[in-house]
Amino acid sequence: MGFSLSNRAQDLLNRCPQFVRRLLTQHCLLCAAGSGTALLCAECEAALPWLPDERCRVCAIPVFGGTVCGECLAAPPSYDRVSAVFAYRFPVDALIQALKYGDHLAVARLLGESLVRTVASEVVDLIIPMPLSVQRLRERGFNQALEIARYVAPAVEGRLCHDLVQRPVHTAAQASLPWKARARNVRGAFVCTEDLSGLRIAVIDDVMTTGATLNELAKVLRRAGAVEVRGWIVARALKHSSPIAVSLGSD
Repeated sequence: MGFSLSNRAQDLLNRCPQFVRRLLTQHCLLCAAGSGTALLCAECEAALPWLPDERCRVCAIPVFGGTVCGECLAAPPSYDRVSAVFAYRFPVDALIQALKYGDHLAVARLLGESLVRTVASEVVDLIIPMPLSVQRLRERGFNQALEIARYVAPAVEGRLCHDLVQRPVHTAAQASLPWKARARNVRGAFVCTEDLSGLRIAVIDDVMTTGATLNELAKVLRRAGAVEVRGWIVARALKHSSPIAVSLGSD
């Protein structure tokens, strides 16, 4: 015997998807305007400090013509290339700080989904979030790079390995140091005992300033056998002398 719903029950069932969509409606993380199911409204998303297309093919610093910048030519880093989404300036800097220091984990989804838009076509074998020292992880309670990577890995069908590399040395926070002191600060900070022979690896991090941390990790990954190391970075800090202004609109 078939089962039939009353008109009232059928009407209620038909309204369920609309009701669920209303429950999922969000407010923009930046201006609090209605943003549907997105984390940002369209106006705030368009106004983010997206990096221009013309950037160094190695370190992602904006350069005319999208060639290799002078610094990378003079001292090639151990990583192959960096893919970055934003310039590290307002409001992206505020969002990242809200994630790292304010425990606003919802921001990780926004940053991760933004990063996917830039790296979706890239093919790697492993995805590694930038490791934190045990002490830093204990202080913060989570690794912001891992939280971002959780949204990136499924979208690019990459294998996420969060414990492949250890950071046994607790160092001063890079942000607290002058740019020239950062390479010395992270020297010897990472350890990898796994065999990575022939693997292409992407390292996910929230911010890249001088690239010293990524460069040090890339050296360790290459010694373990990796044939390619890429940086997948949410925001690139720019020197004031950067020759190309940052776009105020999306790529």
